[in-house]
Amino acid sequence: MKMIVGLGNPGSEYAKTRHNAGFMVVDRLCALHARGEVAKGRFGAATIDATIAGEKCLLLKPTTYMNLSGRAVAEAVRFYKIDPIADMLVIVDDLYLPVGRVRARSGGSAGGHNGLSDIQRAIGTDAYPRVRVGVGLRPNGGKPPMMDQADFVLSRFGADEEDDLNASIETAAKAAATFVQRGIDVCMNECNAPASEPKRAAEDSKTTRERPVDGSERKD
Repeated sequence: MKMIVGLGNPGSEYAKTRHNAGFMVVDRLCALHARGEVAKGRFGAATIDATIAGEKCLLLKPTTYMNLSGRAVAEAVRFYKIDPIADMLVIVDDLYLPVGRVRARSGGSAGGHNGLSDIQRAIGTDAYPRVRVGVGLRPNGGKPPMMDQADFVLSRFGADEEDDLNASIETAAKAAATFVQRGIDVCMNECNAPASEPKRAAEDSKTTRERPVDGSERKD
């Protein structure tokens, strides 16, 4: 069994903020692969079963705030006896990647991300795979607005970023499926290759209704 974790903050006020990119990807995976009903509250998270590439998976979104994400992850890891190094993937926003970029890593430091730091603390290792979704620097080299970093990650994406954001969500969802089917090494090779740079999202991906893991209807 594999577990795919999307990081973000709960509540409608955070729904489309940069810090919730991980939630957005897991919602997309839910729309593509989930079965059954969303379970709320267990492990301090919203969870749903999914089948990806023929393998049973658990999609999980912590319902605590970002800096307390570790509790839900650690409880699910213990309950399902999941090996976090081989069988868990965390999808997270990355301030230092431009919108539209997606990168995969087999492990490493939290890089100042509070959600990753708390997961590392809770499970006792930083050697767990993750997919990083860019929310920061613009692809053309433009820098984020001059504002506090915390304020920036809690800001919403601009209209001019929507196409690149949608493309990166699709790319990250595909990377998660590759991880499930073929492991993190192949996922990194495919996701990090120059040829895998996201293009503009197709119009049909913008109109597809997503099924959020928290059980609510997405409101665009």
